[in-house]
Amino acid sequence: MDRKLLDILCCPATKQPLALLNKAELRALNDAIAAGGLKRADGSAQSEAIKEGLITRDHQTIYRVEDGIPVLLTDEGIATALIADFPR
Repeated sequence: MDRKLLDILCCPATKQPLALLNKAELRALNDAIAAGGLKRADGSAQSEAIKEGLITRDHQTIYRVEDGIPVLLTDEGIATALIADFPR
C-alpha cells in the first residue's frame, strides 16, 4: 500500500488513523476466518482470507484491503473483539 495514501486514511466511524496489520495480527485474523463464524459489522460472514488489512489506532476494528484498495465501509469492518487470540 502506498505510504502517502496510508498517511491520510482514517477510520470512517471513529476518525482514528489506520495502520497496516502486522504479520501476527494478519495470521490471527486469517486463523479466525478459517475457523469459521467471523462476521463483519453488518453481520455478513467473512469467509475469504485477507492478504492485507488496516487496523485502527486503538486496535478495535480491521478493514480489509482488496487489490491495493482499502474497503473503508463501516458495515464491512471486523471487530478484533471477535478474534479470540488477536494480539493486543
